[in-house]
Amino acid sequence: MAYDAEDTRRRIFEAAAAEFAEHGLAGARVDRIATAADANKQAIYLYYGNKEKLFAAVLRAKLEEIRVSVRLDPDAVAESAGQIFDWYQQHPELIRLLLWESLEGGGGLDEIERERRVGFREKVDHLLDGGVARHLPADARVHATQDLLFTIMGLIAWNFAVPRMCRVVLDEESDHAALARRRRTVVEAVRTLAAAPPP
Repeated sequence: MAYDAEDTRRRIFEAAAAEFAEHGLAGARVDRIATAADANKQAIYLYYGNKEKLFAAVLRAKLEEIRVSVRLDPDAVAESAGQIFDWYQQHPELIRLLLWESLEGGGGLDEIERERRVGFREKVDHLLDGGVARHLPADARVHATQDLLFTIMGLIAWNFAVPRMCRVVLDEESDHAALARRRRTVVEAVRTLAAAPPP
């Protein structure tokens, strides 16, 4: 059977995403990634350069995945927050990757940060164009919308960053019950935050 470079690259990527989500950048091992991917270590270095670049590629792809999967609708911000909540529940690896990135830093992520800034500016512009924070003076609208976006992200992400704490604080018997309750609360909180006060 002929060597399939794309299939090898895909297997490496999937194995790396799982390895980094579980162990972070420092704790991840290239040999474990190679074994899980049924590939050799040389293929990893050939396709991705080094472990840091592989981590950056995984993180970039996961952020792109959510960007194309879920969009904040300026006319239905609360409902959009519910959809984002659902996406994170189905893809818990992104929160773990972001937490590892925050804990471990990593000097090779400057390019990703620039890309993210551009991406989030686009999200803010989309919300502004849709009328979010229209009750504010023009010079205050951008900051208010950025703050709203980051607050929404925090309201959602914290549930998946500390699922045990979520269950314990809410005094629920299961993660499922706690997350269902939190989803309703997050959607209503975002609805309140996004509602413009009367003129």
